[in-house]
This record gives sequence, C-alpha cells and structure tokens, in this order.
Amino acid sequence: MKLGILGSGKGSNCRAILEAIRDGKLKAEVAVVISDVFDAPILGIAREFAVPNAFLPPGHFRTRLEPAVEEQLVKMLRDADVDLVVLAGFMRVLKAPMLQAFPRRIINIHPSLLPQFPGLEAWKQALAAGATETGCTVHYVDDKIDHGDVIRQIKVPVLPNDTAETLHARIQAAEHELYPRAIAQLAAS
Repeated sequence: MKLGILGSGKGSNCRAILEAIRDGKLKAEVAVVISDVFDAPILGIAREFAVPNAFLPPGHFRTRLEPAVEEQLVKMLRDADVDLVVLAGFMRVLKAPMLQAFPRRIINIHPSLLPQFPGLEAWKQALAAGATETGCTVHYVDDKIDHGDVIRQIKVPVLPNDTAETLHARIQAAEHELYPRAIAQLAAS
C-alpha cells in the first residue's frame, strides 16, 4: 500500500509510521510527504527517511486550501500513485476535490475518543470536562471536522494529577502506537 502523508507540524506521527515501515511492522511504502508549511519539521523527517517530499503553498485561507491548490494536491497524490492519504497533523479542512478523488481513502488521527471532544486541543477539552478517560481515534475523513467512521481507538486514562502537557504526551504516545496499526489493518483488508 502506497501512502501519501500530509502534515503541518512536527511530524511525530509521520515518524512513527516511517519507523514501523522500516522495522517491518507495517507493510506499506510512503510515496510522498506534503506540507502546507514551508519549514515544517515533518518535511525534515521525510528527508531523513529519504522519502520524496514537497511544500504546497496553501493560498490565502487559514483553515483550508484554496480550491486550485486542493486540485494541485490531488494531482500530486495521484502522480505519486497513492492508495491511502494519511493526515498527520494536517491543519486544514479538506473539501470536495480531495474527498471526491480519494473516497474512503483519507484517514486522520485525532487526540480523543471521537465523537467526544472534536476540534482543537482535545486533551484540554477532556480535562475541562472532568473526563476520567480519553484517548485517540483513527477515522475516515468526511465533509465534517473530526467526524468520519471510526477505524480504531485506544483509551488513555486521565490521571488525577494530569496537566494538559502530561495528558497530551500520553495521548501522543498512544497515537504513535495506534496509527501504524490502523494503517496495517487497512492494508490487510
């Protein structure tokens, strides 16, 4: 299975996926890593693993790509012969061009047990709500934010002395375990 990874930030989930492939735990290949942030660390991780990578200027919108840019993203992923699009901290909402080009072939990881706590900083939402457990979810991307069908989840307890930072760190550790497993599940089906 050929993966196209999209990310906007530090790329820790991208690294976890690439390490799982390198270590023989995930039978897949990352065909391309694309970021909407010019100097995003995720692009450096791609270079470290000798994976083709590219910066895609997002345009003028803050939370989504301009339509022409999203069409360009579709072309880049198709040119790389990608089977599955993997969002790894990609901070833009995908619209019709991507959703139509890759139906049920775009997945995301979110730091909560969806449908609980969609949106930004879900670990802070969980703390504010007094939740006793949270976790992370791999799900299909649809036309709503943090909404599509769940593929896999891992629960993470909220400890009495947790801060936003400690809870987030434990959720990220769970994400690094969950994402490669979920991709392996999809590759085997």
